Amino acid sequence: MSPWMVAWSVTLVILLVFISLTLILFKLKGKHLDTISKLHTELEWRRSLGDAANVTLDPDTAHPWLVLSEDGKSVRWADTRQDLPDNPERFDTAPCVLGCEGFTSGRHCWEVEVGDGQHWAVGVARESVRRKGGFSLSPEGGIWAVEQWLGQFQALTSPVTPLPLGRVPSRIRVCLDCDRGQVTFFDAGDQAPIFTFPPGSVPGGRIHPWFWVWPGSRVRLCP
Repeated sequence: MSPWMVAWSVTLVILLVFISLTLILFKLKGKHLDTISKLHTELEWRRSLGDAANVTLDPDTAHPWLVLSEDGKSVRWADTRQDLPDNPERFDTAPCVLGCEGFTSGRHCWEVEVGDGQHWAVGVARESVRRKGGFSLSPEGGIWAVEQWLGQFQALTSPVTPLPLGRVPSRIRVCLDCDRGQVTFFDAGDQAPIFTFPPGSVPGGRIHPWFWVWPGSRVRLCP
């Protein structure tokens, strides 16, 4: 065999070995990153259990078409519009209600049962969110939330972000980190993360739990 053929054969073998090692390393790195991601998700979930907040709904903010339970833990659409005082805190156009509790620091998490309703949204809102007339259901309007609407499950970014889930969760855990300005949503059934508004998305100031309900839907705060 000529010298150049020997050199070519050796080079080819070395190249094949290098490619094989590279593929193995990428595969191992992928598994390593996947393991780290799973551990991070598990840690975030366990951390959220220790940051549980006892949230109740604020009747002074509830839209007249919304009915709150006596314990302030669930809300549904009313059969008829209620005759309620039009105080400054009350939503008069969007069917919304805020949580009584407002948070300015620390981490706070709560769980919401949305069941099989087709039209709802859960998340957080600035205390200064507009109550009268229309407003944008987006961070620009002071809302950070996920929504089920017309068969679509999506995050209320601007524009909205479709959430590619095989099924819509029946229970959602909302985690607000005031110090980081971040909101994360988990599927409370399998602990999988749904969506995160990244650090710095939520500005400073008092932030409240926020709920939006249309006919045929009901949301309930879980213990």
